[in-house]
Amino acid sequence: MKKIKDILYKVEIQSIVGSTDATIDHLTFDSRQVALNTLFIAIVGEVMDGHAYIEQAIEKGATAIVCQVLPAVLVEGIVYIVVEDSNRALAVIAANFYDNPSRNLKLVGVTGTNGKTTIATLLYKMFTSLGYKVGLLSTVNIRIGETVYDTSHTTPDSITINAYLNQMAEEGCEFCFMEVSSHGVVQHRTFGLYFEGGIFTNLTHDHLDYHKTFAAYRDAKKMFFDQLGKTSFALTNSDDKNGAIMVQNTKAKVRTYALKNMADYKGQILESQFSGMLMKINQQELWVQLIGAFNASNLLAVFGATVALGVPQEEALVHLSKLTSVEGRFEYIVSPNQVTAIVDYAHTPDALANVIATINSIRTNNEQLITVVGCGGNRDKTKRPEMGKIASELSNKVIFTSDNPRFEEPAAILEDIEAGVEPQNKMKTIVVEDRKQAIKLACQQANAGDIILIAGKGHETYQEIKGVRSHFSDLEIVKEFLAR
Repeated sequence: MKKIKDILYKVEIQSIVGSTDATIDHLTFDSRQVALNTLFIAIVGEVMDGHAYIEQAIEKGATAIVCQVLPAVLVEGIVYIVVEDSNRALAVIAANFYDNPSRNLKLVGVTGTNGKTTIATLLYKMFTSLGYKVGLLSTVNIRIGETVYDTSHTTPDSITINAYLNQMAEEGCEFCFMEVSSHGVVQHRTFGLYFEGGIFTNLTHDHLDYHKTFAAYRDAKKMFFDQLGKTSFALTNSDDKNGAIMVQNTKAKVRTYALKNMADYKGQILESQFSGMLMKINQQELWVQLIGAFNASNLLAVFGATVALGVPQEEALVHLSKLTSVEGRFEYIVSPNQVTAIVDYAHTPDALANVIATINSIRTNNEQLITVVGCGGNRDKTKRPEMGKIASELSNKVIFTSDNPRFEEPAAILEDIEAGVEPQNKMKTIVVEDRKQAIKLACQQANAGDIILIAGKGHETYQEIKGVRSHFSDLEIVKEFLAR
């Protein structure tokens, strides 16, 4: 139970109708979840406008309403709080309702196009290995110590974030590592949180269906660093041309990491195998259990953040060498007849190019690389021909297939992908709409020593078609066919 006036602290209020001395027991922006004595926040979304559900919320027991526009008819006894931006208000109210839990642990946000899940999860593993109880808010799952919860968004809504952070603080977590999406920043889901630090990974082509322009997408990421305080750290990738832009207006202490350029945390790959890499980090050599330049960059970010959080460099390097790959990120198996199958979440042109380049840097070229790849429906269409071009240029054989077509026709998506294939590479490609059959064909075509890359879904355990999600795991299916 909270007094309304207490949870309105720092909210940008335009006007109030009723007494803020009243108390509420629940918060929600979903009218279906309203219970007795709820504060209902009317959110103006992309598709739905919560203002249309104010009457329904009051009928179900809401006693206070946060809105951008007062309803035409006011109900007696209901408290109305008018704000300029209900998304921002929601974020501050949620933090206040849960007693600002982000101030009770060290919260670090990770943003960028690729690498967010890997870096956040590796930091969770790192600090768990160092003996701390740690929280994780990621695309794959939410973790509080050893307890795992399912998740549906890269960055959950403000109420969910603060509820989990509160649970983490109450259960003794000292750190939390969190993925921060561009959608989450623009929709103010992270507004009002106190971050100990922020990490920028890279910026490549993605989410232009939502942000419309690359500049708007970049600025959404930058907004996260603009909001960091002067006692926080901002760790940026100086190999990425947008790395300096991210931190140009931040108040936080700026640190850099890089494989190619000068940086506070400098790395170099000395040797690569499928089982790992020999790296040099700040002049110290160590063997790590991840592979690829993208993972070398991710490991530098983990190392830099660990040191920024107060762990001595030598101790950080020892624990860095123990880290294992993240679920669905360059996960590989080797069949009895020596076919290597790699499952990776690569679903952007840059990520796909990085994964294939990593494979090609390790293999001898006496074997063939067979790539299975698709693109999601109802998402950024402009990246589809790029994905087709990259896969067909860099692989020996390519099977284009479905990857969560959602409400689009799979055949139309596949046509978009095929449009990017250069004439000289068309003979390398084939279309198999059914993803299970595509993986089966790749396994049938692979000989001893060959490599199969199944890209796009990674950790996901579903295929979404016409609004229905059915169980589907790339890793399970390739294991099944390679065992035959």
